[in-house]
Parts: sequence; structure tokens; C-alpha cells
Amino acid sequence: MRDQVPAIKVLLLPKDTNAYGTIFGGVILSNIDLASAVEARRVAPRRFVTKAMREVEFHEPVFVGDIVSFYTETVRVGRTSVTVRVLVEAERWGNGQPGAGRGEHVKVTEAEVVLVAVDDRGRPTSIHPETMQA
Repeated sequence: MRDQVPAIKVLLLPKDTNAYGTIFGGVILSNIDLASAVEARRVAPRRFVTKAMREVEFHEPVFVGDIVSFYTETVRVGRTSVTVRVLVEAERWGNGQPGAGRGEHVKVTEAEVVLVAVDDRGRPTSIHPETMQA
């Protein structure tokens, strides 16, 4: 994945840690949501809301100082929804953890996110208005 440009890239800070000194899973989930929205906007300039996040299983912890990349790929485009796969990768930069190499890349998690295009009233709307019939 490193040849691809991430939708977002973040440096996680002490405020993002839990009592064990690793990054809260919810912080990662929030960034997955944000990255999927960036990808959905590439598909269509619409307002999107998250409908579902599927199969989120954490494989590796994320530590303070890790640079975390969120790579995205559009999996499916429907009439009102977009499904985006998000791959999360951490780059370790000497965070003091045993065995943490400088610049080591590890897969943290991946998820599929379903986003729905909505109108000004929050109701589902066509992603491509030209396909709507009058």
C-alpha cells in the first residue's frame, strides 16, 4: 500500500491514549470514518453520512508518535450509497516500545464503510442526479 497516497495521515498524540498507553480504538474508528468520507467525496461532490462500518478487527496496537496512514479504495457505488474499504497502517518511529523499529510499517486494521448521500433534509439522494428521472 505504500505506493498509494493515503486519504489521510495523522500523528497520534498523548491525548489519544487509553490507560494502557496505546491509542484508543475509537480514535482509529473516527479516522476511518473521516478517510472514508474523503474517498466518497472523490466519487461525488455530495454530503455523505455513515450508515455502517463492517468487520473492524484490530491486529496491532498504535502508540503515541506513530504516523498512521488511512488508505482508501471505492468498492461499490450504488444509487445513493458508496462502499469504501479503508486500510490502516502505522509507521513506528522509535516510541520506546521494545522491538519498535524506526520506520517499521505494520497493518493495524481494515474496514468497509458504507456511506449514504443525503439532501438538505438528511434524506437519501441520488449520487448522480443526471440518472434521476423527472
